[in-house]
Amino acid sequence: MTGDTDRFGKAAGRQLLLIAAASILGVALLMFGLSWASNQAGGGRVGKGVDAATGTVTLALADEPPQLDSTRSTDTISSMVLGHVTEGLIRNGEGGALLPGVAERWEITPTRATFWLRADARWSDGKPVTAHDFVFAWRKAVDPKTASEYATIFFSIKNAEAINKGQMPLSSMGVVADGDRVLKVELVRPVAYFDKLMVFKTFNPIREDFYNAMKGRYGADADTLLYNGPFKITRWVHGASLRMEKNPTYWDKDRVKLNVLDFAYFSSDPNALINLYKDGKIAVAGLNQENLNEAMLKRWPINRFQRGAVAYLEFNHREGRPTANIHLRRAIQLIVDPDEIVYRVIKLPGNIPARSLFPIWLDGVEGKFREEYPVKRVIPNADEARRQLALAKKQLGVDKIPPLTLLSDDGALGDKLTEYYQETFRRELGLEIRIDKQIFKQRLAKMSAGDFDIVSAGWNPDYPDPLTFADLYASWNSNNRGRYKNARLDQLVEIAQTSTDVRTRMDAFGEIQNILVEDPPMIPTYEPGVVYIVDPRLKGVVRRVAGFDPDYTGVSIVGK
Repeated sequence: MTGDTDRFGKAAGRQLLLIAAASILGVALLMFGLSWASNQAGGGRVGKGVDAATGTVTLALADEPPQLDSTRSTDTISSMVLGHVTEGLIRNGEGGALLPGVAERWEITPTRATFWLRADARWSDGKPVTAHDFVFAWRKAVDPKTASEYATIFFSIKNAEAINKGQMPLSSMGVVADGDRVLKVELVRPVAYFDKLMVFKTFNPIREDFYNAMKGRYGADADTLLYNGPFKITRWVHGASLRMEKNPTYWDKDRVKLNVLDFAYFSSDPNALINLYKDGKIAVAGLNQENLNEAMLKRWPINRFQRGAVAYLEFNHREGRPTANIHLRRAIQLIVDPDEIVYRVIKLPGNIPARSLFPIWLDGVEGKFREEYPVKRVIPNADEARRQLALAKKQLGVDKIPPLTLLSDDGALGDKLTEYYQETFRRELGLEIRIDKQIFKQRLAKMSAGDFDIVSAGWNPDYPDPLTFADLYASWNSNNRGRYKNARLDQLVEIAQTSTDVRTRMDAFGEIQNILVEDPPMIPTYEPGVVYIVDPRLKGVVRRVAGFDPDYTGVSIVGK
C-alpha cells in the first residue's frame, strides 16, 4: 500500500509542477504584454535615476567588486566594472560580433597570432597603450606568484604552462612586442576560438610602471587603477558606491553618449531596489516573485534575459570530505529536482530547469549542442537515493553521515534555495545540513580555500564556446574549486582544446556531459534568467551571455 501512495504522491507532485510551470508561463505572457503597453505609453518617469541634462545614469551594483586586478579577477561583478573601464585587443559588439578594440586588425593561424594596435589607444593619463602592456599583463597572469585562477586560459601560448608551474622564466612566454604597436603570439596548438578569448578581461593590458608604482595596491581604489576603456572610476566609497565618468582619452569616445555612470548603491535586495526605482533614484532594477505583480500593475517596462549561465551544487572532493564519495554524491543527485527548484522555489519567469553543465544556448555542429547531444536525464528517485546513501555509509565506515556544510551567498534567493536543500536532504536522506551564508566576496574566498562540503554556486561563460564550461572540472583548472579529478575528462578537454574539427570537439563535449552525470562533481539546478525593469528613457542597454553584462557603454538618454 505504501508504494501506491508514493506513486500517487509523485504523480500529484508532477501535476502541481505542471500547474506551476503553466502559471509562470501565463505570468510571462502577461508581463510582456504589459511591458509593450508601457513602452508605448512612455512610462512617465522622473527622478535623478536618469538625468538628461548632465548625461548621468544612476544604478545599483549587487555587491562591491571584489577584485579589479584583471589578472586575478574571477567574478561577474568585477568583470562588469572592468568591461566599462578597460579594453582588450578585441571587444564585443551586439549579437556576439567581434569588433576591433585596442587592436585595429589581427591575423590568427594555427601556430601564431599577430595583432596590430591602433595609434590612438590611450591610457587615462594620456600615455599610449602599447604591445608591451599586453606582454606584461599576460606574463603576470601566468606568473605562479600571481596565483591567477585563470592562468590556464593562457596555456595555448608557448611556454605558458611551464612558466605557471615554475619550470621556465617569464621571459620565455610566447608573446612579444615587435615595437610599440605589434603584438606577436606563438601558439603550441591550434585554437579555434582564440579571437573569442581576446575579449575576456584576463587578456586586457596592464602598464608595468604604473602597476609597480602601486606597491601591491593595484586595483584596490579608484586612483590605483589605470583606465583605457570608455569610462574611468572617479570615486569609490568601499561598501557604498562607485562612480564612473566618461574617459576623454578613450579612442572611441564619440561612441559613448553618457557622461556619468553612478553606481550609487550596493545592494542585491530586490525590495530595496524596487523602492529605489519607484522613487526615481535608479534607472534599472531586478524583480523577484514578490514585486513582479506590482511592476506589471504599474505597467513598468519589464524585460527578461537568459543569462547563459548554469547554477549548480558543487561537491568538495578533497581528502577527508564525505562528498568525495561517489555514492553520497549520487544519493544527493537523485533527490535534487530542478523542476521543483524552478517552479516551486524560485517561481520567477526567465529561469529554466538545468539538466546539464552545458546550457541550452550553446552551438553544436549544425544546430544547438544540447539538441545534437541530448543529456541523460536524471529522474528523482528517493528509493534509489537511499540505496546509494547506504553504500556511501558502508564505504565510509560510518553509521551516519557527519553534518555537511552548505556554503552559499547571503541574498534572498540564496536563503530560499539553501533552506529548500536543507529540508529536502533531511527529509529524504536524513542528512544534517549546516548552512554557511557569506557575503559574495567571502563566499568566493571560501570556495577557493575548499572550506565547504557543498557549495551553491554557478558558472557564467567567459567566451562563447562550449569549452568555457567543459574545462571547468579539468583537474588543472583553478576554478575547479572542489578539486574533482577524472582522467578521461582531462583527455577529452585536451581533445577539444587542440582540435579545429567541429564534430571532433562536439563529440568530446558530448562525452564530457555524460561523465558529469555518471560521476557527478556537481548537480545542475537551474539556468538563471533575470526579470528587470529599465527606465524607458534609456536606449541601448546591451545584455550578453559571454563577456561583461550588462553593457552601458553605448547607452543614450531619450526624452527628458
